[in-house]
Amino acid sequence: MEAAEAVFAEKGYHDAAMDEIVRRTSVSKGGLYFHFPSKERLFFAVMDHLGRRLVRRIEERIARQERAIDRLEVALTTALELLGRRRRLAKLLLVQGYSMGNAFEQKRTEIYSGFASLIEENLDRAVAENSIRPVNTRIASYLWVGAINEVLIRWLYTGSPDPVREALPELKKILLESQRVPQDSLVGGEQS
Repeated sequence: MEAAEAVFAEKGYHDAAMDEIVRRTSVSKGGLYFHFPSKERLFFAVMDHLGRRLVRRIEERIARQERAIDRLEVALTTALELLGRRRRLAKLLLVQGYSMGNAFEQKRTEIYSGFASLIEENLDRAVAENSIRPVNTRIASYLWVGAINEVLIRWLYTGSPDPVREALPELKKILLESQRVPQDSLVGGEQS
């Protein structure tokens, strides 16, 4: 998987060669094709692996937070920091397979759904804790994924905005601060 990730990240989907991946591993060409009968299946397996790893790292970091609003902030920060530090990884997950058409879109949607579920769960908790206003958390989680995706794709193609330095503070304001329940509307811990 690591060899395939490296080759896809360096060359892109279409220019990556299965022979190059084989050369970077101790697996035979027959062994590689036994497990992954096509380059597309291997690419999608790499995407799955990277998506699960990203969500797992976010889950590990947010588990240290007690309040849902803090968990959401850590999730946002972690996603932008991890993908912002690994440009090739971000490119692989977000744009490398666009020319594959529907199959790539379906796989990308599947991977994004894992992150959206994590956000939705914590938005639900934040609403229950009265940290944020009541909101359709499923739609809000899609909004989070879309905002992060757009910022990262723009950064990949143009070099700006910097995901952590420029985008993170603004996304915190838009996605978190704008939804917080004002403290002056709370009386004895209850919303008035």
